[in-house]
Amino acid sequence: MIVKICGITRPEDAVAAIRAGADWLGLNFWPTSKRYLTLAQASDVVHAARQERREVGLVGVFVDQPLGEVTGVLSALELDRAQLHGDEPPDFVRRLGDRAIKALPMAEPAQLDELAEYDCPVVLVDTPSPGRGGSGIVGDWTVAQAAAAQRRVILAGGLTPDNVADAIRSVQPYGVDVASGVESAPGVKDHELVVRFVAEARAAAARLAVLS
Repeated sequence: MIVKICGITRPEDAVAAIRAGADWLGLNFWPTSKRYLTLAQASDVVHAARQERREVGLVGVFVDQPLGEVTGVLSALELDRAQLHGDEPPDFVRRLGDRAIKALPMAEPAQLDELAEYDCPVVLVDTPSPGRGGSGIVGDWTVAQAAAAQRRVILAGGLTPDNVADAIRSVQPYGVDVASGVESAPGVKDHELVVRFVAEARAAAARLAVLS
């Protein structure tokens, strides 16, 4: 079970998330986002994260940005993956290879057909929102469950320490992703909530493993 803490903006939050047991951290490079980072700010976060645990997964979040910009950020900061939250076409995603995570906002079963269009190891199923994620709105777990039966799915959308165990039990995803559900303000992580979220996710995953 991958546990991803997204919207990291401060080095101390990166360290806290890693110490809590997070597998991946998300850094947002979409200028419109409330959690946007410049390259200089992101460099400080990356340095702190790599110092704490070299092998932590670092994911850049982008929305309809040019391929050269995406690959440039990945290269400059030595990030592991690019999470694409815009209307990027399948060929764009394909050109990033195994580094791509395509985010798909899903609210109804008809949208499940989109899964087959994207050739990437993992897709992220999120709640549709104008802000392209990070809305804190809980999505339709029935649709997410159907997606997880077809692909490796990271579940996002309104997850918190209080509901992540139910989400894992219902959807059985490859991973879970949280941003606003562990914050005291946009981009400012509440370290206690991060610890609780990771612990609840790990416990739920362990229960699923026993049942299977």
